[in-house]
Amino acid sequence: MTGEQLTVLAAVALVCAVTLLLGSPGFSRSTGDFFVASRRVPPWMNASAIAGEFLSAASFLGVAGLILAHGTYGLWFPVGYTAGFLIVLLFMAAPLRRSGAYTIPDFVVLRFRSATMRRMTVIVVVAAGWLYIVPQLHGASIALSATGGAPGWVGPMLVALVVLFVVLTGGMRSVTLAQAVQYWIKLTALLVPTVFILLQVGFWDRLELPEFNGAWSAGLAALDGSGDQWGEFSRSLSVLVALMMGTLGLPHVLVRFYTNPDGVAARRTITFLLGLLMLFYLLPVVLGVVARMVWGTTTAAGALAGTGGLSHDTAILRLPSAVFDGLASDVLTALIAGGAFAAFLSTTSGLVVSVSGVLSQEFFSGTVRGFRLGALLAIAVPLVVGSATSELALAGAVAMVFTFTAAALAPVMLLGVWWRGLTAQGAFWGMAVGAVSSLAAQVLGLVLGEGPVQDGPLQLLVSPALWCVPLAFAVTVLVSRFGSEQPPSHADAVMERLHTPEVAALRPGR
Repeated sequence: MTGEQLTVLAAVALVCAVTLLLGSPGFSRSTGDFFVASRRVPPWMNASAIAGEFLSAASFLGVAGLILAHGTYGLWFPVGYTAGFLIVLLFMAAPLRRSGAYTIPDFVVLRFRSATMRRMTVIVVVAAGWLYIVPQLHGASIALSATGGAPGWVGPMLVALVVLFVVLTGGMRSVTLAQAVQYWIKLTALLVPTVFILLQVGFWDRLELPEFNGAWSAGLAALDGSGDQWGEFSRSLSVLVALMMGTLGLPHVLVRFYTNPDGVAARRTITFLLGLLMLFYLLPVVLGVVARMVWGTTTAAGALAGTGGLSHDTAILRLPSAVFDGLASDVLTALIAGGAFAAFLSTTSGLVVSVSGVLSQEFFSGTVRGFRLGALLAIAVPLVVGSATSELALAGAVAMVFTFTAAALAPVMLLGVWWRGLTAQGAFWGMAVGAVSSLAAQVLGLVLGEGPVQDGPLQLLVSPALWCVPLAFAVTVLVSRFGSEQPPSHADAVMERLHTPEVAALRPGR
């Protein structure tokens, strides 16, 4: 075993140990602790926790990899991820908290009082959670295989075991604390290598790698990409729509607003969160540009073939060894690998909590025991699916999940909060059309193409958000407006509850 592998395994072990310590028994004692941390999480901590669970494998490894492989296309991902939370701040955070619901299906029941809509929402939310967990497990496999020399199954199994311990023993309360700390671990794990790599690239005149000759100018010029400009624009716009609107339907993110004390705290949480995300996303973008300079404009697999890499998702894992030698390379690689593992753990734990909460409420009477049974199912299914699927590019795979949630959940959530005329019938058919069209298009596109990034007509299938999200909104509105069903009789009361500030609601006479 090499020195790099030993340091990587030590860093991963340290991250797992810290996570287990933060998730130790004793933090959660009640059902409220397990589901929503007793609704007492302050904004600054909740913001760190949301950033911890939202900055997944796609953010930590995938953004830099896409910049390496596809140039400016990769730059849209951090823009879309961050802009999605701006929409949440403006339209969703405070009303969702005021709803008082535990889960997205609970919100749907509050809004429509429809058992059919609840069942449909449960199916979509659980499917979205499972689909999102799979890339995290693939990322763990990639990271430990590329840098630690471990077999491919070790990373996913380690993530599953650590996450299950934290979720089963402490639920939402323990997960919140762990995720808040993991955000700062991830930020440090990218910030320190970025500083040292930039110093190395900018101030050393004699570098052993010939690829660095004219690196800055060549690397920046390479970001422009090539090919059909209209095709690249439409593909980028589709991804931007998917990432922005998909955030409105992420179950593990939306459930976070139920842990705030009130709607004002929910808004403050998002305000803090935007700053944390912008701070973080500067780093993978910079590392992606540097990776582009180091390995040129060839495809990721070819660029990394001589460095022991597996795909362009290993770009920032391999970057320290391309710039440094010896101990410096080993330590920086281990730091990045440890931060990547923190990303896999935090995102997976948030997804498992949200999925297990839905399963518990729907099938296991909403008890702590049911929550734990739901957690076992929430991680078992993605483990099986992950072992049977190929390792698609992480950012591309996660963008596919965002497309699914943007089409299936975003119209119902946004219109459910802001439009009194929404009917259960319109919500049902909008959700069904959005889910089926987005999922079918992307599966067909992958079958016909070679991956989640395509040019030409196939991009309408692989990146269908540009048409399937408006389609889902249109079906929802048209069926609600012209269908046989009327808006729920209690819609006015629900809308008042969602949009009445807590201070006004407490005034005498209300």
